Amino acid sequence: MSGVLAALGGLGLFLIGMQVMTDGLRGMAGNALRSFLIRSTRSPVSGALTGALSTAIIQSSSATTVAAVGFVSAGLLSFHQALGIIFGANIGTTITGWIVALVGFKFNLGSAVLPLALAGALLKLFGARSWAHIGWALAGFSLIFMGIDILQQGMAAWQNHVTPASFPDDSWAGRLQLVLIGVVITLVTQSSSAGVATALVALGTGTIAFPQAAAMVIGMDVGTTATAFLATLGGATATRRTGYAHIVYNILTGILALALLGPYALLIATHVDLQEAGNAQLALVGFHTGFNIVGVVLVLCVAPQFARLMIHLVPEPADDTTSLLDPHLLRDGGAATDSATAMVQRVGLSMMQQLDRVALHARPDARCLNTLDRQIGLTLDFARRINSEAGTPGNHRLQSVFHALDHLARLKTRLEHPPQLPPDRIAQLFGPQLKALHQQIETLTDGLADAEDVAGFDRLRQAFRQHRLVLRDLGIADVTIGELDPEEAQATFDAMRWLHRVSYHAWRISWHLHNCARLNPARPAAGREVATTLNPAI
Repeated sequence: MSGVLAALGGLGLFLIGMQVMTDGLRGMAGNALRSFLIRSTRSPVSGALTGALSTAIIQSSSATTVAAVGFVSAGLLSFHQALGIIFGANIGTTITGWIVALVGFKFNLGSAVLPLALAGALLKLFGARSWAHIGWALAGFSLIFMGIDILQQGMAAWQNHVTPASFPDDSWAGRLQLVLIGVVITLVTQSSSAGVATALVALGTGTIAFPQAAAMVIGMDVGTTATAFLATLGGATATRRTGYAHIVYNILTGILALALLGPYALLIATHVDLQEAGNAQLALVGFHTGFNIVGVVLVLCVAPQFARLMIHLVPEPADDTTSLLDPHLLRDGGAATDSATAMVQRVGLSMMQQLDRVALHARPDARCLNTLDRQIGLTLDFARRINSEAGTPGNHRLQSVFHALDHLARLKTRLEHPPQLPPDRIAQLFGPQLKALHQQIETLTDGLADAEDVAGFDRLRQAFRQHRLVLRDLGIADVTIGELDPEEAQATFDAMRWLHRVSYHAWRISWHLHNCARLNPARPAAGREVATTLNPAI
């Protein structure tokens, strides 16, 4: 019984260590990793390389995948390009097995990592931000190998009770059963890395034979599709396409791996001494990485067709007004901010079209404004749930999102209460300015974040402000000599203030969206930089 408890405790320590190390590594990588992903992904092939490397660095395929989904949602990558990142993440996640096999079995660190746990804890408690992340990663690394050591001790107690004969034999039917066992292990632990580590330990203690362990690892790889499926439930279109792509790819790769298992096992038995310490474990992780690499190479050959299949399986919904606000992206503050920014841009473009309509014809579309009001509210609720560390560029981006949403809400309120002057009178008073506003809005095809858009709206609000001051002085002078009715003068002044305020809100929305783009490490700033004389005030 003590052996069972030790094995379970060791597995628990391993899982905690993986989570702690991943959190530390992600903190160390920070925005640089997101920038590397987006800048290095130009095709599915380059995406696969960057996805593999990124996952190997942070030891989390889910984090890499969530970032890729965020890029697709924000329009920074096409789904076709993001597929490469998703496929590459499968290769990167096999690095955990190599670390365990090389360090845990070849060198058998065991208690040697205990001082690292103390050093890591001290850095986490007393170090500056970057050193705290390093300390957390060290502490997680130590827990992983403490867990492996305890897991080995626990399984050693089973050596005389559980043998390869206790598992299905090495036949096609037996291998399929072993694959199913691997799937179940992944479902229980919610971590293919933990399952692979358990298989490595069982292989080292002689509990299972090499072909049996390899078949179980195939099942563990396939088992991650269940996790991916559950993770995509209720997700937006990009998330569900990503989840389905992961499922289809892993199942096809599992079938390929089963076909390769026989020849690989024969090759290993012929050329590798599996009795020497650590050799069997290295052969197993080599198989795990190998069939994933072969699977990625094959699927990249048909990447366009694969992408079309996923788009066919998960088409865009008829009403996708809030499809960008995927709660699954909240696991990654940067990806969630990308998505919220993209949603603000979408709402902003629709709001500018309504501004053009009301300014020219004084006829607001109540139904459209109600929809925009709902979208603003949903985006605000989503943005409130984003975790963002104070003082970071990500936090400044999120602040700009909130500023833009505030100006959108205020602009929507003004559009619901247009000037009371007849449209022909407004055109007579503000003809050139309204024409310039119409031309500026017509140029907005992809968004509001370009520096040229910011400068254009800034010129407009200054022109409306200057014209307002001139007309106000002339209007008051005409009232005093009886040439202008006071009520008409008041309506004219209200229209002037309305036009000045809506142009001001349009400028501030574009300014904050440009600021989001400028601070996003995952993309170059849109257009040229805004002149430093532009006031970033609310």
